Amino acid sequence: MENQDIIAIAKVVFQDEITELSQIAQKLGNDFAQAIEKLQNRKGKVVVVGIGKSAHIANKMVATFNSTGTKSQFLHASEAIHGDLGLLDQEDVVICLSKSGNSQEIKDIAPILKKNSSGLIAITGNLESDLAKHADIVLDITISREACPNNLAPTTSTTAQLVMGDALAVALMRLNGFGGEDFAKFHPGGALGKRLLWNVEDVMDTFQRPFVSPESTIFEVIDSLTSGRNGITVVLEDDTIVGVITDGDLRRTLQKYKEDFHHLKAKDIITLNPKMVYKDEKAVDAFNRLRDYNIGQLVVVDREEKYFGILDLHALIKHGIEA
Repeated sequence: MENQDIIAIAKVVFQDEITELSQIAQKLGNDFAQAIEKLQNRKGKVVVVGIGKSAHIANKMVATFNSTGTKSQFLHASEAIHGDLGLLDQEDVVICLSKSGNSQEIKDIAPILKKNSSGLIAITGNLESDLAKHADIVLDITISREACPNNLAPTTSTTAQLVMGDALAVALMRLNGFGGEDFAKFHPGGALGKRLLWNVEDVMDTFQRPFVSPESTIFEVIDSLTSGRNGITVVLEDDTIVGVITDGDLRRTLQKYKEDFHHLKAKDIITLNPKMVYKDEKAVDAFNRLRDYNIGQLVVVDREEKYFGILDLHALIKHGIEA
């Protein structure tokens, strides 16, 4: 088989599934709005039930709900009748996924799910199934055929379940005003979470606070620069930041004085008015400041202007903080 033949097969799968999804979208109506109303007004959590391939989709739906502000939990249909039903509360709303709605496990559990919850929403392709008959609301995902050439393997049907779950999640997000900062709270380790939530203090090495006094000798300055590891030390006088000394400052001084440098003190090398950042400022703002000034470090202070430490560009990059 030639590459172009393989690519043609893939394109057919895409087009077949797109066509089926378009038809399902056209059928969306009041049942979907009612499902959203029930989900939004629930007092408990959302429990998503599935078995087989539908169980994998149910797990993904739960993950999407939880990350977008809708508390949710997965319940496997076969495990439910062997004890896991205990996670279901009377105030919960259940979403049950099943293409046929008539698998034995679903038939066994459907009436129990309805009895032990505040509402049962079915996502099924069979409106005459046992699941559909027991459900309070039915979301129709009927398809004409699977993308599988044998019309057997769940392909288009599971895609339809997936998209219906996404539609529910997005609708709830919009109604609840769930925005970028809300999303970041549930994704603190992701790029968005880091940009919106992480402060300077969260990314810097708080144990590295190199400093010298204006009267420190050049050798004490060298020791401080070495111990600090960031190539910079702060000059403090009575706990007040006077300036900084960097590796570059030291090199330029040694080049200027050649061998006659032993008498030099920190006050002879100092760079005044260093660039600073508050420890509770956003890390991404600090990154932008470093980029704009084209420097590698910022002096970090608290809101009383007291020296707190050094923020190094490499620490921001290490943590994935970017503009």
